Amino acid sequence: MPVTIDPKAVVHPNARLGAGVTVGPFAVIEDETEIGDGTIIGAHVVVHRWTRLGTECRVAPFASIGGAPQDLKYKGEKTTLTVGDRCDIREYVTLNRGTHETGETIIGSNCMFMANTHVAHDCRVGSDCILANNVALGGHVHLGHWVIIGGSTPVHQFSLVGDHAMVAGGYRVTKDVPPYIRAGREPLAFEGLNAIGLRRRGFKPETIGIIERAYELLYQSHLNVSQAVERIRAEMPSTPEVQNIIGFITSSKRGIIPGHTHRSA
Repeated sequence: MPVTIDPKAVVHPNARLGAGVTVGPFAVIEDETEIGDGTIIGAHVVVHRWTRLGTECRVAPFASIGGAPQDLKYKGEKTTLTVGDRCDIREYVTLNRGTHETGETIIGSNCMFMANTHVAHDCRVGSDCILANNVALGGHVHLGHWVIIGGSTPVHQFSLVGDHAMVAGGYRVTKDVPPYIRAGREPLAFEGLNAIGLRRRGFKPETIGIIERAYELLYQSHLNVSQAVERIRAEMPSTPEVQNIIGFITSSKRGIIPGHTHRSA
């Protein structure tokens, strides 16, 4: 398939464009970039140096992909942004590359970044994530797979959000959000399992029940976090989901969000 470049676009001769790439008017594709097959670059988009976009991505007008990190310690050294396949990147989204601390920002496949979202330097975003309008990830934030974050939500730097977690819109993420749960309220708190999301993604009822029991021990047993983790290890089957929960909690440096209610969806 041929590459289609609008005559008003500026594409550096060293940029690598895959088969079927489309570049809209007034877009700028800088040196040392790579754009995968079938990706569509809209009008006025800038794809900055040292950026790799995967196949069949869609980038809407005025997005800035792979810009320099907003970090005073950054001195222009080579760092990268890598975006997976089939990502939908909407208007005015900004995705920054890494700093010298990790050297890279990495985003998985099948993600959707709604208008005005921001992913800062050195972030890790898993696959199948959705960031609604005006979500802002601070530097070094890690999101697992299948994470959903509601609109106008800032996520503090170095925070972790686990697989299949859902964060309500309009709140602040200042502590780590464990996997498989819903989080809301101010300050942000556990609000139950993301049970609807888990069922939609094929989790069996018995698996959801095991996850729910683990969070009952964590949030409803009147134990501290360390004690709850030991109870989970001692009493729960060693399923991948239980191991994921334990691994997330024990690796948390900011601490996990507190409990509020045991209601599940």
